[in-house]
Amino acid sequence: MRLPSALIACLLLPILTFAAHAADDALTTVAEASGFQKTGRYAEVGPLCQAFATRWPKAVRCFDFGTTPEGRPMHAMVISTSGALDPASARARDLPVVLVQGGIHAGEIDGKDAGFLVARQLLEGRRAKGTLDKVVWVFVPVFNVDGHERFAAWNRPNQRGPEEMGWRTTAQNLNLNRDYTKAEAPEMQAMLALVNQWDPLMALDLHVTDGAKFRHDVSVQVEPSHEGDATLQRDGQALRAAMIAELDRQGSHALPFYPSLAEHDNPAAGFTDEIYPPRFSHGYFQLRNRFGILVETHSWLRYPQRVAITGNAIVALLQQAAAHGRDWSKDAAAADQAATQLGGQPQILDWQASDTARTIDFLGYAYTRTPSDVSGGLMTHYDETRPTIWHIPLRDQMVPSVTTTAPRAGYLVPVAWAPVVEPRLRAHGLTYQRLEANEDLSVQAYRATDIAFDKSSTEGHQRLKLAGAWGAEPAQLPAGSLYIPIAQPRARLVVALLDPAGPDSLLQWGYFNGAFERKEYMESYVAEEVARQMLQDPEVKAQFEQRLKDDPAFAASPRARLEFFARRHPSWDTRYGLYPVLRTDTAPH
Repeated sequence: MRLPSALIACLLLPILTFAAHAADDALTTVAEASGFQKTGRYAEVGPLCQAFATRWPKAVRCFDFGTTPEGRPMHAMVISTSGALDPASARARDLPVVLVQGGIHAGEIDGKDAGFLVARQLLEGRRAKGTLDKVVWVFVPVFNVDGHERFAAWNRPNQRGPEEMGWRTTAQNLNLNRDYTKAEAPEMQAMLALVNQWDPLMALDLHVTDGAKFRHDVSVQVEPSHEGDATLQRDGQALRAAMIAELDRQGSHALPFYPSLAEHDNPAAGFTDEIYPPRFSHGYFQLRNRFGILVETHSWLRYPQRVAITGNAIVALLQQAAAHGRDWSKDAAAADQAATQLGGQPQILDWQASDTARTIDFLGYAYTRTPSDVSGGLMTHYDETRPTIWHIPLRDQMVPSVTTTAPRAGYLVPVAWAPVVEPRLRAHGLTYQRLEANEDLSVQAYRATDIAFDKSSTEGHQRLKLAGAWGAEPAQLPAGSLYIPIAQPRARLVVALLDPAGPDSLLQWGYFNGAFERKEYMESYVAEEVARQMLQDPEVKAQFEQRLKDDPAFAASPRARLEFFARRHPSWDTRYGLYPVLRTDTAPH
């Protein structure tokens, strides 16, 4: 991608200025030494962190917060000139904590090199002076450590630089940015433990896009800004606007939405905005009443420019935290309190863009779409020597697509299913208790009328969707069953995990699939005899004949006709299709 020389100079100024001061410094990264043509292997992260702590012992602390499946330590740095280098000190001094996470997709490694660069600039007082007095920065240079060490030159074929980089997924082939709610990967469990310990007000997740060739170089998305607590939405909108303004001031062309084409490889189709579900980082943190920020530099920029822009984004966020963090922390605390009152209230679980589109002016390149003798489809070719303006549609009016109502008291999980749910509750720091004795309760149970298993797996899971409804039923809950109250600060997260309609609920991720598999059957010859006996009942006979009349598919299916009677027979499994998580409007004893 060819950029105007003035813009390149603006983007590279922090790097060039830094290099002039850092030529003989032992803290120089592999990336800096190479002129940002390369990125270092993970082995440089630990020593770099220790070197920072040695240089600034009162402002930097290094620690490990987990171990990967391949046995590598997960390194983190705490950076603050306030002297608050642990969670208790940060809380005692009422300082906002900012978590900056690099390398969740280890091929998109800009955040690691930008973070070390910015940390040194800030600590030396040559950039955003005084910012670190007012914030505590927790920096994870590489989240997906094992993926980082799957090092090769073509791991990101749509990306310009560095020369070699890591791989998108973990050693277990899990995409960590699909794992925030199900919290399956050991790396994610370690990250959530870190989050529970520090309770960051802001969590910045640093990425690089794929997609078409165009001139916009970075996108910034913040939640809450569309959903979640109303006051935090206002704050999130202000944060996003301020970050974009600062990035633009430094020469970028920043976007407030992720530039994913509405139609693959066809720029004329424009873009469709999206509110991301909580499997993604910025969709997750808003459920905790905290700010999740997604920054994506554009893959077709060269690595030096991407690192510079990523560094600009980190500094912009830290400056906003320094300026407004204490006020926004108060708003977050108020949102925590308000969330304890969500019982019985409607909750939006998922969103979609409406059909309403507006035309935007987008900084693109001239392109052609011509038939390809290779693929047999249309081939898109971009001419980077001819910048132009695309006049294309953007659908960015979001409307709820899935809603539910939070239970008035909470959820109940029978003891047999507690081992499925309890580890996730602990991972997310949610409040729950075990029933100390057997209890007979009046509850709401969800019974499925339609069960749809995905035909292929996603992240190693066969996902599941149900149609059905909640209804009042009696239930016997053995001692050891779980009660998860809705009256807790992360009530939205509780609902997202346990309501079957949630797109990232444990049910839809397949953790309860066994409950929706039929295990006992009536042989056809037995069902024929049973059917004739049951047809002696005039009411059953009338229902059967009406169904034959109204439902041609049913009438044409011998299996469905026999099952009509099997479902009414005492041998039918009353637990088949019963979601093994219950709702209650009254807290158990």
